[in-house]
Amino acid sequence: MLPKINFILRLIVAIILLQSLYFKFSGHPEAVHIFTTLGVEPWGRLILGFFELIVGVALLLPKTKISALFGSVGLMIGALGAHLFTPLGIVVKWNGNSDNGQLFMMAVIAFILSIISLILYCTDKQYTFGQLISKEVFKKKSI
Repeated sequence: MLPKINFILRLIVAIILLQSLYFKFSGHPEAVHIFTTLGVEPWGRLILGFFELIVGVALLLPKTKISALFGSVGLMIGALGAHLFTPLGIVVKWNGNSDNGQLFMMAVIAFILSIISLILYCTDKQYTFGQLISKEVFKKKSI
């Protein structure tokens, strides 16, 4: 049962990551505003989109799911940090429009679901978090 729940959580995170790619790669005014505010437009937007594409697909593949979960946690820490510690803010406002905090909430959801997924995987495999990192990220055989 845990593997099925875990897959559903990873699928939700993958959808969150992959649906944002249209906005990043098409140069949507909101995405351009965000990355201009952060001082990394256009390269930051495109590079981040590339990483989100890789992580989003890797979340759905059995051999890469754990590394992708760690990647997702890292991406979401960056997203949450950008919203909380830069002029971007929790509610993104651009050209008289507002996202009403939707991007921030999606980052919070993706972050929490990624952490829960890692915890469920550890529970299912009876790993400690350190063992998970050793075995699945660094590919060490003995734990």
